[in-house]
Amino acid sequence: MVKPLKSSQYTDFLHEIKSRISQAQAKALQAVNYELVALYWEIGRKIVEKQTTEKWGDGVITNLAHDLQQAFPGIKGFSARNLWHMRDLYHSYREQPKLQPLVAEISWTNNLYILNKCRDALEREFYLRMTRKHKWSKNELINHLDNQTYEKTLLGQNNFAANLPSDLNSKT
Repeated sequence: MVKPLKSSQYTDFLHEIKSRISQAQAKALQAVNYELVALYWEIGRKIVEKQTTEKWGDGVITNLAHDLQQAFPGIKGFSARNLWHMRDLYHSYREQPKLQPLVAEISWTNNLYILNKCRDALEREFYLRMTRKHKWSKNELINHLDNQTYEKTLLGQNNFAANLPSDLNSKT
């Protein structure tokens, strides 16, 4: 039988170890996510490239999905629908080099919500940056998308204070 230690030194030590384990787990998940999104980006790029250079039609995605699922049974992520998402992700961001690194820093699921819900590049950039900065979960991102945080942020930006006479401007 293990005799429990109740000293404050041991409690502090245990807390430190548990904290370090949690940090390592978070970093590992972040690294896995980065590699997964990078893989999906590359698959999307290759699909677009083949459809452009080889003039392959949309059927290549169905065939590729089938063959990948046969080659990697039990591994999710290679459905035709997800391959379309990979293609769309690459197609949407390929000419926006400043957004490409942001794509890899958030989850695949969050990328899909941003890609499908945002109307233009500026809106996508806003949600990519905010998701990364605030580490929004899927549900938090959906909330912000549904509440139109981007639009409300734009509406809240004005130059009213800058144009007030100095005697009325409380910032001076």
